[in-house]
Amino acid sequence: MIRFVRTDFTHPDFQALVVLLDQELAIRDGADHAFYNQFNKIDKIQYVVLAYRHDVAVGCGAIKDFEPGVMEVKRMFVAPDGRQKGIASLILSELENWARALGSAKCILETGVRQPEAIALYKKNGYLLIPNYGQYEGVVDSLCFEKFI
Repeated sequence: MIRFVRTDFTHPDFQALVVLLDQELAIRDGADHAFYNQFNKIDKIQYVVLAYRHDVAVGCGAIKDFEPGVMEVKRMFVAPDGRQKGIASLILSELENWARALGSAKCILETGVRQPEAIALYKKNGYLLIPNYGQYEGVVDSLCFEKFI
């Protein structure tokens, strides 16, 4: 059974999972990692969801204000031993519920072309490809998605 905890960026389990996420992304992104990493700072993220299985943090995700009525999904990660169990979809659903409760009508996100598992996750959960937004405009290795919630 998966248990969720809503917290913020200060939670040590979130910080530990983000270290693992960044290590994985550094390998996947290669030389582009520094560019993407500048947009992934966690020090101001107020809405974090942690997923626990048997009292061990196995995944995380976050949302942050993008513009009125829109939340941006950030820092989605499931540890390798928790993958292929539907945990990422559960985290995403929990984030969408929280965004809706905070008054948002839409979630947006960016992921990289080198992350086929993430692309599949978002498509499976009803996210639609949109033109790249903000700092990702013109970045050919970025894909942006949205979902009205």
